[in-house]
Amino acid sequence: MSTDREPSEHEDRWILGCLRGMDVARICIDFRLTLTLDDGWEVVLEAPAQLSSGSLLTNPGLPLTPEFQDVAAALPLFGAKVLSAVAFKSGDLRMVFDSGMHLNCSADPSFEAWQISGPRGWRFVSEPGGDLAVWSPTGAGGNPPGRTTEVVKPEAECR
Repeated sequence: MSTDREPSEHEDRWILGCLRGMDVARICIDFRLTLTLDDGWEVVLEAPAQLSSGSLLTNPGLPLTPEFQDVAAALPLFGAKVLSAVAFKSGDLRMVFDSGMHLNCSADPSFEAWQISGPRGWRFVSEPGGDLAVWSPTGAGGNPPGRTTEVVKPEAECR
């Protein structure tokens, strides 16, 4: 499914509306878990994540540990449609699928936990320590195309 919607930046997050309606067309497993979506988008998880359905309060979900190929719980995502995707400036990722599954991946203190890349140069990376780096084809954040826009942690802005 093609969409003309661009990712949109908000105070504490990026809404990835461009992923809405995309199907998980392929799942690859090595030391990472890769979900290939329609139209050239790819979600790559390298850190432990949680896959749940319903409320996280009542169902904390199943752990996914890509480093050890412990990701069998993610196989039902094949063919699922993305309902929403949010990249938080804290480095966390939240995705919701039409199957009722929720994928949550937190930032890692030591390495890049996840990344999302797409056509025309879009790229979102959860940086070590909880920052979010964004590459955009249009120079989001006032940067020229292809340059990194690094977002400072919200608590660091209060100092």
